[in-house]
Formats: sequence, structure tokens, C-alpha cells
Amino acid sequence: MKKIIALAMAVLLSGCGVMQKTGLVDYKPEVAENKLQKEFDVIPAPTGPKITVAVYNFRDMTGQRKNVPNVASFSTAVTQGAEPFLIKALTEVGHGQWFDVVERVNVDNLIKERTIIKQMRDAYEGKAAQPLAPMQFAGIIMEGGIIGYDNSMESGGAAYRYLGIGPQTQYSKDVITISLRAVSVNTGRVLASVSVTKVVYSTADSVAVLKMWGNGTQSFEAETGLTLNEPGTLAVKAAVEAAVVELIKEGETHNVWQFKTPLAKK
Repeated sequence: MKKIIALAMAVLLSGCGVMQKTGLVDYKPEVAENKLQKEFDVIPAPTGPKITVAVYNFRDMTGQRKNVPNVASFSTAVTQGAEPFLIKALTEVGHGQWFDVVERVNVDNLIKERTIIKQMRDAYEGKAAQPLAPMQFAGIIMEGGIIGYDNSMESGGAAYRYLGIGPQTQYSKDVITISLRAVSVNTGRVLASVSVTKVVYSTADSVAVLKMWGNGTQSFEAETGLTLNEPGTLAVKAAVEAAVVELIKEGETHNVWQFKTPLAKK
């Protein structure tokens, strides 16, 4: 019995990482610097006024399902509607100095509401009814989507045991690919196009104990572990923001627009 208690204590002490996550002990993580976010914020403003753009859709084109072992999953690996991420990135890049985004994702609802307003004004005000202001048009359409989700591009791990006690670590790497392009409404020409990849990591750490005694007639086994999966939705958000930054740089290279101040040379 004393041996079993001692082995159980060893497992609990080795699994302090799990206890930290569950709140049994203090866990004070340090926030790592997000270099991508810094570039997203400090990219130089354009020389002219804001560029009016439209986003009709930005969807998952992969059809990839979640990778669940031994289960036929019907859940998708990534979001089916990433338009909010793209719209938010376009409105916030460079502290909001680059793009004005007009509503096109649910443009039918917008048109219906404007029709209702017009009918009500005509009914109550007659010929004196004030017309609605014309809808703002966009000079550029932002097209693209999630074009790739590759499961387990790389996986591996390591483990060791000493007297039946030891830790084990495993990891897996997935890759998300985002495509984004700017299309001229006037000519239909693709002004700039970029593709961006984002790595999604999953890790699993565990500690196991296996002891035999009594000439192999008695045994004790215990295991504790923790699995961390990077959220796929946040990975899509980060990839979309990176794609917006790269598209701005690509457009500047092709003289679609110019920076107010040049980017610092690395």
C-alpha cells in the first residue's frame, strides 16, 4: 500500500502542469509579443483618401472536416463564414486609415429595408417625401477564401521511462492557407493577389507510472496528461489579418496605391 501511495504522489507532482490549468495551483502565463499585430497596426497610411471596397463572401473552399480519430465527423475544420474577420481586418488595418467597407454580404436585406423606408415616406409624405441618399459604390471588390486545410502535416513526440515512470510529449501540425485578391470594379482586372499560410499546433503532455510487484502478480498503473489545441478560428483570423497586410504591400509594389511614408527597410 505504501508503494502505491508513493507512486500516486509521484504522478500528481509530475502533473503540475495539469493542476495549474485546472486552478489547483497558481498559473501566471506571460503574454508573448505579437509581431504580426504590430505590423497590422503600424503599416503606413495611403497617400490619398480611404479606398472604398466591398466584400461579398469569404468562405471555406476546402470542405475539410474535423480530424477526429475513429469518428466520422460532420463538423468542419474551419469556419464557413469568415467574412466578419475580413471586414474587421479591412476596417482596422493601419489604425483604420486604409479602407471603407460597404455592406454587400447581406445586401438583399439592406435593399429591402431601403424599399420599406421609401414606401413609408411615399405613403405618409406623398410628393414631398425626401428620397434616400444613394448607396455608396465600391471601386474594388475583395475576393478570396480559405483554400486549404492540411491535417497532420507534421507530427511526432518523445518519451522515456525510468523504473516504469516517465513523461511523454506528442505534437501535431496543421496548415491553413488563405487566398485574397483585390479586383477592380471598373475593368475586372485583378490588381493584387496574395496567399498566406498559418500553422496550427496541437500538443499533448502526459506522465505515466507502471509498477509490477509480487512476482508480476500485482500491478499499479496511473497516467495524467494535458492536451492543448490551438483554436482554428483564431488561426483563420490571424491569417486573414496577415493576408490584408500582404495585399497592401503587393498593391504598393504594383502601383495600385502608394504609402504616405515608405516602409522601413529591414
